[in-house]
Amino acid sequence: MTHNDTIIALATPAGSGAIAVIRLSGDSAIKICDANFRSVSGKILAEEDTHTIHLGHIMDGERVIDEVLVSVFKNPQSYTGEDVIEISCHGSPYIQQEVIQLFLRKGCRTANPGEFTLRAFLNGKLDLSQAEAVADLIASDSEASHQIAIQQMRGGFSNEIKMLREELMNFASLIELELDFAEEDVEFANRKQFQDLITRITEVLKRLIDSFAVGNVIKNGIPIAIVGEPNVGKSTLLNALLNEEKAIVSEIAGTTRDAIEDEISIGGINFRFIDTAGIRETKDVVESIGIKRTFEKIEQAQVIIYLFDAETSVTNLGIALK
Repeated sequence: MTHNDTIIALATPAGSGAIAVIRLSGDSAIKICDANFRSVSGKILAEEDTHTIHLGHIMDGERVIDEVLVSVFKNPQSYTGEDVIEISCHGSPYIQQEVIQLFLRKGCRTANPGEFTLRAFLNGKLDLSQAEAVADLIASDSEASHQIAIQQMRGGFSNEIKMLREELMNFASLIELELDFAEEDVEFANRKQFQDLITRITEVLKRLIDSFAVGNVIKNGIPIAIVGEPNVGKSTLLNALLNEEKAIVSEIAGTTRDAIEDEISIGGINFRFIDTAGIRETKDVVESIGIKRTFEKIEQAQVIIYLFDAETSVTNLGIALK
């Protein structure tokens, strides 16, 4: 894969909409667009300032494809660090493809998934942590996951690591000096400060490891398994939590044969509730498979809600959990 050609892709979701945005990035992005864009001002994009927007028409020869707004971002002041053009056209899938196919014929290449962000990383516009945060931000579906992605994208994680790295590099250079003057018995590095730095790095790394575990749970939702014997109200509880008839409720034991999952956002955090097959001894092959999956969900869950019939002996609770 080369990274010095000009790539093009739809920047907005596929399908119909009021507006679609088509993005180009590369050394020839402005030149290719200029050859197929007729501005109402009569000026060419190459002569315009960066971060400017221009009204005009995308032309295929003398045929007008669409009236558009073209945004110009000149390197290095762009998302990818290259010349970037963003074409805001009408959201018809036909128009989108007409524009894209025109530019492909003029020398662009279809961008690979994530290639714009890859180029931003390769050109030093984003570090690896920030590049990863772009995907997390797009996929965020709760307040908590959104805040984590925003903080990471703004360099919260990266800045902390950079600061520690700089301090380590400074101490490493002082220790190298001491090694050069080992016979002189000269100390350049303060041993107490060095020990404090090591302690602080250890604490930061431990906190980052813990935050990764928390962030992973927030990003994917906290799995909560609803388990218990048949007909104790597991499906009823799930339906009540979701405020909809998600699971079938019946007086017949063993109605739930497979796990049923859905999410609820509480306080900006997604909780993934899992209704499972009732735990009991059975000779029914299909029900046995469902019970086996129940125990698999119990292993995966962060929280277990165990339901039992209040009118029966609670001693069965311990037996079921074993």
